[in-house]
Amino acid sequence: MPPIDAPVAEPLVEDVYRPRLPLDLRLTLSALRRGGGDPAWFWAPDGAVWQATSTPDGPATRRLHAVRGEVRVTAWGPGAERAVAGVPALLGAADDPTGFDPALHRVVRDAARRLPGLRVPRSGHVFEALVPAVLEQRVVGLDAKDSWRRLVRRHGTPAPGPTPVPLRVPPDASVWAALPDWEWRSAGVEGARSGAVRRAAQVAHALRADLPLAEARRRLSTVRGIGPWTVAEVASRALGDADAVSVGDFHLAHLVGWALTGVRTDDAGMLELLEPWRGHRGRVVRLLELTQRPPRFGPRAPRARPLV
Repeated sequence: MPPIDAPVAEPLVEDVYRPRLPLDLRLTLSALRRGGGDPAWFWAPDGAVWQATSTPDGPATRRLHAVRGEVRVTAWGPGAERAVAGVPALLGAADDPTGFDPALHRVVRDAARRLPGLRVPRSGHVFEALVPAVLEQRVVGLDAKDSWRRLVRRHGTPAPGPTPVPLRVPPDASVWAALPDWEWRSAGVEGARSGAVRRAAQVAHALRADLPLAEARRRLSTVRGIGPWTVAEVASRALGDADAVSVGDFHLAHLVGWALTGVRTDDAGMLELLEPWRGHRGRVVRLLELTQRPPRFGPRAPRARPLV
């Protein structure tokens, strides 16, 4: 049964997507969800995935359910048709593994065998992917997820349709641009990160997914406060860039080094190790993230204290 405060509505749009390659629905979409408490996503007990999102036509809720090799899609809201039309790209229909040779290293080969249904998603929503990426800059991941959860719950809008739990559509650019300092601080976000989001919100109309990949990445990098790490994080999620590598991530370089050589490394060493897979370096990184558990290098980073 839908929650009491959710409108009961008939599905506005239904469709079926039949992927040409093996697809693990939740594994592919897990890169887009910011933790189990992300207010825009819900992993249902019946195997379905629910997402609240915004489109140029308005908010939408998507329900995706993989059944016997196909994905059944139901969408509600003003943006339902556009949300359904975006499902193939969201689930990696444009992800071309041609040229990817996992056999170059036994660890990558074994990971690819374990996860044959992993695809590179392409949400097509650059700004929606950018905000949580900025929140993740230079902080512990749990703190960033907590900030995202607080801000979306407080400033997002209720998802349309009979959602099984209350979901929130992430705020649009105009809302992020207008948030006062105290709202950011109450969510644990200092001025450097909030400023980057505000500046990006002012040019959100130009941060488009329908541009050539190089141009889309260039536009992102022109926003002050958005560097190579953030560009790669957005490109891998919103633009379907299978080669995106998040240089500047202390833990990622160590993971790649440990997984491929047994010794931790730095960014330069990571890029050298990944070079044989150029064009698919991001794919390799994702496979390693999902299958490798390296020993902890040094003490765990401390959680941030609330900003007051």
